[in-house]
Amino acid sequence: MVTVLSVEPYKGKTVRITLSEGEPVFIDSGVAAEYGLLEGTELSYERVSEAITANTLRKAKERALYLLDSRDYSYVELYKKLEASYPEDICYEVVNRLCELGCIDDRRYAKHLAEQLCLAKKYGLYRAQEELKRRGIPRELIDEALAEYEEGSDCRILEVIEKKYPGCIGDEKGERRLRAGLLRLGYSYDEINSAIKRLTTE
Repeated sequence: MVTVLSVEPYKGKTVRITLSEGEPVFIDSGVAAEYGLLEGTELSYERVSEAITANTLRKAKERALYLLDSRDYSYVELYKKLEASYPEDICYEVVNRLCELGCIDDRRYAKHLAEQLCLAKKYGLYRAQEELKRRGIPRELIDEALAEYEEGSDCRILEVIEKKYPGCIGDEKGERRLRAGLLRLGYSYDEINSAIKRLTTE
């Protein structure tokens, strides 16, 4: 058993709890009250440990919601963000709960990101696929999200050429720069050659 010697304000809603044994504990005042960590009370070590775990879980949830307030995250992305500061079991509990609540939805995220990458940034399918994979989206959801952009790839590559590389067609040095730029955007050699041939013919 351990005795709570004092409960003192620390920062914001956090209190500093001095125990008869061990180091001081810094936890949310609400959690302290919920678990009976009040001045003069005697508690088991297990109860104190439960309060510390509950406080860590609370902080991890707050951090996750703060991150989601600025932008969407995939399951893997958010887990990795939390993993830098919190234990593995806490991270899984928070992320799984947010999935249940619909705050995290990899399918919705993949669809939105695919639209941004393919239509706004004019990425080729390969580059878009790599970007989605880097964010931890499962392969089946990547394929599903990019399926609707497969047919419009030839139009997007022509838009990129006309906007970023005007006057490069027919110029040897210009075409090398054009090819390198389109490869970086994730277009295939076949797509690039086809687009150049079409513009040359026109």
